[in-house]
Amino acid sequence: MNTRSPTSTARLAVLAAFFVNGLLLATWVSRIPAIQAKLNMSEGTLGLVLMGISAGVIVALSMAGGLVGRFGSRPVTVAAGVGLCLVMPLPALMPTAPALFASLFIFGAFLSTMDVAMNAQAVAVERRAGKPLMSSFHAAFSIGGLAGALSGAAIVALGATIVVHFLVVALFSLLVLLLIGRYLVHDSGEKQEGGAIFRLPPRVLWGLGAVAFCVAIGEGTMGDWSGVYLAGTIGTTAAFAALGFAAFSLTMTLGRLAGDWLATRFNPVQVVRYGGALASLGLLTAVFTGNQYVVLLGFAAVGAGVANGIPLAFSAAGKFPGMSPGAGIAGVATVGYAGFLAGPPLIGLIAEATSLRVARFLAALLVGTLVFSAQAIQPRGQNLTTA
Repeated sequence: MNTRSPTSTARLAVLAAFFVNGLLLATWVSRIPAIQAKLNMSEGTLGLVLMGISAGVIVALSMAGGLVGRFGSRPVTVAAGVGLCLVMPLPALMPTAPALFASLFIFGAFLSTMDVAMNAQAVAVERRAGKPLMSSFHAAFSIGGLAGALSGAAIVALGATIVVHFLVVALFSLLVLLLIGRYLVHDSGEKQEGGAIFRLPPRVLWGLGAVAFCVAIGEGTMGDWSGVYLAGTIGTTAAFAALGFAAFSLTMTLGRLAGDWLATRFNPVQVVRYGGALASLGLLTAVFTGNQYVVLLGFAAVGAGVANGIPLAFSAAGKFPGMSPGAGIAGVATVGYAGFLAGPPLIGLIAEATSLRVARFLAALLVGTLVFSAQAIQPRGQNLTTA
């Protein structure tokens, strides 16, 4: 007999959606060095190709909030997730850099649409539960990222092809999404009928977007360049290079598992501020050492530091008065994910002109600005730590 409450069941379903999103993204990330080598791309070319994801995300974010407001977050989460699974194998099949760019555009569009919709689901469940839950949902994303990174390292060591790797992960993720769809929250009461597909967020949300921007610089830097940095600059094996993102994902997961407690126990501004300082220190540590294990330690510090910035910003945006959760989250994501999107390609271009160490040093400085922008996480008169 099922004794779980509807809210408890919905929470598990949303946790699974976040896990799948993180798993699919990390699966792609774990094979970037291999795909770079396969297509014989320089760091500058790779940086330009990675703009394919950036372009896809930007285009999709301009519509995702409106789609969620019009149809509800439940069908959009499932539809975007299924689409993401179907396009997962494409990057492994592309024979040229332009073709890879096109496949990553589609991948990025589905990725960000699912991201906005599942975060709107998370806000709906958080409201029903009456307590902070957002960091735990993002912890599930990080666990998915960790699973993708570790499985990627194992599959690289076993010598499996990229196509087989991507197909297995896509099929598993598709099965999970089809199983959980019926348990997601019906949020039809939060729709905005006849609203615009996209509108710029109110001015107050730009402060939250700035926090997300700084955090996303750190996440994007780790996601697309951790493996390349370890393999190309430090000189590790491909299997060890895949552990760079795994170390980052592990500490981010632990930080997010503690995030709901931290958001209740401490001032969220301080959580984000000191986290930014720790992340910046971790990036600098990786820049100024040649020891592969110390670099892993630095990457771990980045994960712990940026863990709760985006969950706190998204939770606040999803509860902003006068806006649907989808519109608020999409608005902050549009501003904030500029760091996640523009950061990795810019690092590639800077690395091409100078070195990857110089590029990562500049990224550390940008992440460090969280020390100043963190104040926006708690707008005047609004408590962001409560559901």
